[in-house]
Amino acid sequence: MKLPRRQFLHLAAAVAALPAVSPLASAQSYPTRPVHLIEGFGAGGAPDIVARLIGQSLSEQLGQSFVVENRSGATSNIAAEAVARASPDGYTLLLITTANSVNAAMFKLNFDFIRDIAPVASIVRMPLVMEVHPSVSARTVAEFIAYAKANPGKINMASAGTGSLTHVAGEMFKTMAGVDLFHVPYRGSQVFPALLAGDVHVYFGPLLSSIEYVRAGKLRALAVTTTMRSDALPDVPVLSDTLPDYEASAWFGIGAPKSTPAELIDRLNKEVNVSIAEPKFKARLANLGGTVLAGSPADFAKLISDETKKWGKVILAANIK
Repeated sequence: MKLPRRQFLHLAAAVAALPAVSPLASAQSYPTRPVHLIEGFGAGGAPDIVARLIGQSLSEQLGQSFVVENRSGATSNIAAEAVARASPDGYTLLLITTANSVNAAMFKLNFDFIRDIAPVASIVRMPLVMEVHPSVSARTVAEFIAYAKANPGKINMASAGTGSLTHVAGEMFKTMAGVDLFHVPYRGSQVFPALLAGDVHVYFGPLLSSIEYVRAGKLRALAVTTTMRSDALPDVPVLSDTLPDYEASAWFGIGAPKSTPAELIDRLNKEVNVSIAEPKFKARLANLGGTVLAGSPADFAKLISDETKKWGKVILAANIK
């Protein structure tokens, strides 16, 4: 059947206009099926806890399940690559952590994290704790530095693996303090048994997994590594009081495959910011030692870029391979 010219032109104009409105309409109706939030460190740790908290909140707000998938391995590179190669439709998301910035600076990956993952929204920032075994006589950071300088190479510094945040945070401390600590990497879950046994002496550990040992007196906290004191350990000073400009923290956010429509990213960003502003949600994060980190996708992109550059310099200076 041959259409009259005028009717054909009207139909063509209508079809041409569809792509301009389709992403917006899609964002307004999103999600229409379960969303998968992939987390790269396994069940029970801080990333898993944050992923489940934000997943539950988004499920309640949007009326669809946000299913947390644990794909541990290669310090979250396996999870990140899975999302980088996923369909950019908003139904496969990544829990981004500081480790992704460290990995982007350290590893030759099969994908480009900065290019292939679109930042959606930041969620929370958590401090690390500079903690020592009770056998270490130092009770302040300054005393520890003096002790380390008097015993070069004799103090064992634990990490949750070469290139982990706990490792690079320790390497940055070594450089800024001018001390020689012997690095002993462990698989993540093995660090605390070794530290509690006194096999290693100092650890820049996540607050979430460290706090009960500190409260019980099994480990001594010398400082937290953020620029502000933690409400969870209000009597513990910040490390930058002794080493100005020192800052290391675990932060978490959400990312999506690179070609995800901007309208979907903006929708998700808005919903995440609503979640983290809710008093009960903020209280849950505060109980974990975290401070909410609201902002736009551009704000989160800048954080990721800045952290990648920062840790890249540390990795280069420490010759971490």
